[in-house]
Amino acid sequence: MAIINAQNYSESALYRIRHSLAHIMAQAVLEQFPNGKIAIGPPIENGFYYDFDLPRTLTEGDLVGFEARMREIVQEGSDFVYEEVNPEHARELFRDQPYKLELIDEILKLGTDEYGEKTENPVLSTYTNAPFVDLCRGPHVGNATEIKPDAFKLLSVAGAYWRGDETRPMLQRIYGTAWESPAELEHYLWQRSEAEKRDHRRLGKELELFHLDPTAPGMPYWLPNGLTVLNTLLEFWRAEHEKRGYREVATPQINSKSLYETSGHWEHYKDNMFIIPIDEHTTYCVKPMNCPNAMIVYNLKTRSYRDLPLRISDSDILYRNERSGQLHGLLRVQHIQQDDSHNFVAPDQIESEYDQILDIEDLFYGIFGLKYTPRLGTRPIDGYIGDLAAWDQAESALLRILDKRYGEGNYIIGEGEGAFYGPKIDIMIEDAL
Repeated sequence: MAIINAQNYSESALYRIRHSLAHIMAQAVLEQFPNGKIAIGPPIENGFYYDFDLPRTLTEGDLVGFEARMREIVQEGSDFVYEEVNPEHARELFRDQPYKLELIDEILKLGTDEYGEKTENPVLSTYTNAPFVDLCRGPHVGNATEIKPDAFKLLSVAGAYWRGDETRPMLQRIYGTAWESPAELEHYLWQRSEAEKRDHRRLGKELELFHLDPTAPGMPYWLPNGLTVLNTLLEFWRAEHEKRGYREVATPQINSKSLYETSGHWEHYKDNMFIIPIDEHTTYCVKPMNCPNAMIVYNLKTRSYRDLPLRISDSDILYRNERSGQLHGLLRVQHIQQDDSHNFVAPDQIESEYDQILDIEDLFYGIFGLKYTPRLGTRPIDGYIGDLAAWDQAESALLRILDKRYGEGNYIIGEGEGAFYGPKIDIMIEDAL
C-alpha cells in the first residue's frame, strides 16, 4: 500500500472535511461562550482539534452539546467562503480575539501561516461559514452539507499551552475525529477502544515494569520486571551489532558547554538541554545526544580510508529538557536510553551502509511485529548549516536509497524536518494507539 504523504493528505477530501469541522466546532463553542477566545484549529492525522480560552473548564456534557449543535450546523448547509483581507480589515474582524491578532502580526512579520509554518507567499485570508469567520488559509469543503452528520465525533478535552510555550496561557483543546462515512467512524472508534486497553502506561503499572514519579518527571524508574526486559533487549542489541562490525563505547554524561559550541548544538539545541553553571567561567551540560562525543572518539587518532566503514555504537543514557506538557509515558521522556551509532563511511559506501542499517531495523522491529514507515526529513527552511550543494547531494542519495528499498511513493517526505546539520531518514513506528 502506498503511503499518503503530508502534501497528498492536505489536498484530500478528508482533510477538507476535518478542517471544516474544526471551524464548525469553534462556531458551536462560541455560541455557548460568546466571550470565549479562539486560537488555532488544524486537521491532524485522525481528526482535528481547536484551542479555546474559555471562562470555565469544559465537561463531557459540554462536548455532547457541542456535537449536537455541530450536526445542526452541518445540516443548515452554509457555504465556506474564502477572502483575502488587508491588515487593517483583518485586525478589525478579530479585534476581540487576542490570539488571532498575534497570529496576524506573526504572518506579516515572519512570513508564516496561521500555524507558524514558513510560507513563500504569506497572505491574510479568512474563511466564512456564516456567521462564523476565521483567519485561515484553508482548504475547506464548498458547503457544510458535504460532511456526513453521523461520520464525526468529539473525543476529549486536554490542556495545551498557547504556541506550545509553558510561559504562555493554558488553553483548552477539544479533539474530534471525522471520516467520510459512518462505517469508517465506527471502525476507528472500535480500534481506538481496543488500543486504549493496550496503553503502555496502564500495562507498565499493572505488570510492575516501570514507574513515573512527579519528583522526576519524564524519567522512569525501571522496576525489577522492567529492568529484566530492558537488559535482555540490550544483550540482544549488543550481540547483533557486534556481528555487523560495531564497536561499543561509553562516553561522559556531563560535558563542557564548549563541546556543544563546537558541534553547533549549543546554538540550535540549548533550550532542550539541562545546563549546570559552575562559576562565571565554567558551564557544564548533561549529555542530550551522543554525536559530539562520538566525534571526539573518531578524532583520537589519524584514520585511514581502509578503516571505513567505522561503526561506533553506544546505548548511553541521555537527558533532554522537554516541556512538561509534552511528556507522555515512555513515548516522550526526559531520560532516554537510545540505540545509537555513528557510522563513518566513504561517499561510495553510503548506500550499502544504509542497506545494512535498514536490515537491522527490519530485524529488530520484525521480531515484535512492529510496523514502520520511513520518512525523509529534508533541509530546514532556515537555521541549517552547510552549503546547498552538499544538502542537495545528500538528499538525492537518501531518495535513491528509499526508492530502491521501498519503492517510489512508499515513504513520507517531511519537508523541512531534517536536522540542522543534514537530512535524515526517520523510522516512524506504528504502535497500538
